[in-house]
Amino acid sequence: MTPPTLLTIGYENADLDAFLDTLTERGVTLLVDTRERAQSRRRGYSKTALTDALRERGIEYRHLRALGTPPSLRKEYRLGHDFGVLTRGYHAHLATQGEALDELGTLATAHRACLLCYEADPGTCHRSLIARRLQDLGLVGDVDHLRVV
Repeated sequence: MTPPTLLTIGYENADLDAFLDTLTERGVTLLVDTRERAQSRRRGYSKTALTDALRERGIEYRHLRALGTPPSLRKEYRLGHDFGVLTRGYHAHLATQGEALDELGTLATAHRACLLCYEADPGTCHRSLIARRLQDLGLVGDVDHLRVV
């Protein structure tokens, strides 16, 4: 059996309707929030509001807080903007999150799943590190990083 394709998306600078349209057009059935705190200053992107908006589109929502970037790593990244430092620290964090990674692998098999975080560029976001780890574990196949247009 071929492992499922995993999608990822960031909402930075994204209009909520365009964001939801992108998910709908790509057939997403489950949005997995990988933020440590499912809050946002951007209207519509906090947990409750986002869950409601997704439900209207027939998309489920799941918050996997354990896969969020720990606050100490976020702070270090904000100060130095060194993604290499964040990557090393986050890999160490992921090494302790086997249960959450297994759960995500199971969800990705049962749904057309998409990982959510803030950054538009997956190359500067921990969601790309999660996706790579799932690939390395053989839990997902291809990874497709969606862009909101």
